[in-house]
Amino acid sequence: MKKVKKVLSVLTATALVATLAACGGTSGTADKDSGAASGGDKLKKITLFQSKVEITEPLEALVKTYKEETGNEVEVWGAAGDAYSQQLVAKLGSNQGPTIFSVAPGPESEKLKSYFTDLSGEEYVKNIAPDMELKVEDKTVGVPYGVEGFGLVYNKDLVDPANVKDLDSFTKLLEQMKAEGKNGLSLSQEAYFLIGHILNTPFALQSDPLAFIDQLNKGEVKMADTKEFQEWAKFMDAIKANAKNPMEVKYDSQMGDFATGKTAMVHQGNWSYSMLADFGDMDSKIGMMPFPLAGNDKLAVGVASYWVINNQADADEVKAANAFLNWLFTSDTGKKAIVDDFKFIPALTNIEAGNLDPLSQAVHEATNSGQTIPWALNYFPSGIITNDLAPATQEFFMNKDMTGEQFLQKLDEVWAKASK
Repeated sequence: MKKVKKVLSVLTATALVATLAACGGTSGTADKDSGAASGGDKLKKITLFQSKVEITEPLEALVKTYKEETGNEVEVWGAAGDAYSQQLVAKLGSNQGPTIFSVAPGPESEKLKSYFTDLSGEEYVKNIAPDMELKVEDKTVGVPYGVEGFGLVYNKDLVDPANVKDLDSFTKLLEQMKAEGKNGLSLSQEAYFLIGHILNTPFALQSDPLAFIDQLNKGEVKMADTKEFQEWAKFMDAIKANAKNPMEVKYDSQMGDFATGKTAMVHQGNWSYSMLADFGDMDSKIGMMPFPLAGNDKLAVGVASYWVINNQADADEVKAANAFLNWLFTSDTGKKAIVDDFKFIPALTNIEAGNLDPLSQAVHEATNSGQTIPWALNYFPSGIITNDLAPATQEFFMNKDMTGEQFLQKLDEVWAKASK
């Protein structure tokens, strides 16, 4: 992840809009804001817009508690459907943007960086774990929600991770499960769960993922000519031949079948535990292991979203926004909510992880031990997963005659068009 962050800083430095508003404050400002947020002067009401629908209810509950504790107000805006990014751009473009909003790393943050307030002087950002902040020109502009990770979530009664280490053992497991009337591995039809996450691994295993993506964008390399992708295509052939067609599977049914023992593995992340928990105590039954492409033994771990402050807001709003974020990341109430209510794996060193579910614990341990590969998918061309890669993958699974090799050639084809 360190390499990815450094490259992002270089990329953003070259195209930075000249004047990010210098209203992020200093450490002294942060101390003052903290005092205001704990019973001092009443601060201006602020608005907050964010993309993770699963934390909407606990976030709304938290801002009520914030008002009770500090007297200050935060209005949470909801996004309609999957159109958060489009709605955010529209709001910012019409000067009706929220005070605080969430942004994904990669193309989205690059596109919106002119709206980011410099937070470098704020006390709470000093607790961000190494290389997990969002930076523009060496300025900290975004605070991570937390770390997240994905890989193969497996049923311990059906799968022994020690026996799934490469393509051959992976294929044998799928064949065995099929013979027993079970689904060895489930993907689902949603774009990221169908192709976005699983395609991350061959990119992440390149010696320099961002350089490879840049070369791919320029037409200098092809996935079909690269050994990790060639092996990945064989994994996809094995899934197509031995697992349920993901075009017949939605996320809800994917997780339901896994929770009830009909599916041995799902390619998912720690976020899926919240749905699994609806089926009772799953803690002793599940774990997460790496997707074993090319002998990979690491989980994919990254930051999905960052909190940023809109520098187009007036000075009083920016002050109030910093006060809220300071409260969120330093108060006992805020820290507890991040872990217990949001179910985030903390990305700030002053927040203890507490009792994590088994999937989050696996990600936390991988992060602490450095056994991670980056989320290269964050640096794919904007919109390519939903608009281009997913339709190509749908074709692969719906066309029984299409091979993994042909699928890889199709991905190269759509990538070339999307990156122009």
